Amino acid sequence: MSTTEANPLPNLRSSAQAIPNGLLGMLIFIVTEIMVFAALISAYLVVRSSAPEWPPPNQPRLPVEATAANSLILFLSGFLAFRSNRSFFLPGEEQKACGLLFLSILFGTVFVLVQGYEWIGLIHFGMTMTSGPFGSFFYLIIGGHALHAVIAIIILAIAYRKMKQSLLTPSEFWTGQAFWYFVVAVWPILYWLVYIL
Repeated sequence: MSTTEANPLPNLRSSAQAIPNGLLGMLIFIVTEIMVFAALISAYLVVRSSAPEWPPPNQPRLPVEATAANSLILFLSGFLAFRSNRSFFLPGEEQKACGLLFLSILFGTVFVLVQGYEWIGLIHFGMTMTSGPFGSFFYLIIGGHALHAVIAIIILAIAYRKMKQSLLTPSEFWTGQAFWYFVVAVWPILYWLVYIL
């Protein structure tokens, strides 16, 4: 029996050319997370449109300028992750990829810590989950994003450790980066709707 007869579908794409399972699973997960954030934003906009004044007069104002500067740190982190990925696939650029990924993790951590510091100030001025719908939606939406950022940073940190040990596979790297890109990409939408609009 010839090779062609033994394999009736010789022109199918090989598994090396297909989307890796880990990345495909992450993309499906990201789609579900987009729906979660869309539901939260929809509920927020409905409550906001029915309120006589938004934000309520008895609530502190959000740190719009400081958060804008902090947003630049997050965007820089996303860019460094992208550059790390580019270097990862170039021969002899492994050390550069490690350094760029480390900086990406560092800037992502700074973003989360600065947000936490801002929240301490807001809580000190009386804005909590139970202080009204404004506080509830703020911590639910922005806190939800922060939780995603922390998880993504942990995933990138694991990738960094494996990269240092030369054990990181392209599939694992793409999977972790896809989640981080989602965290970075959804932030401008949340910032505009919650802090500025």
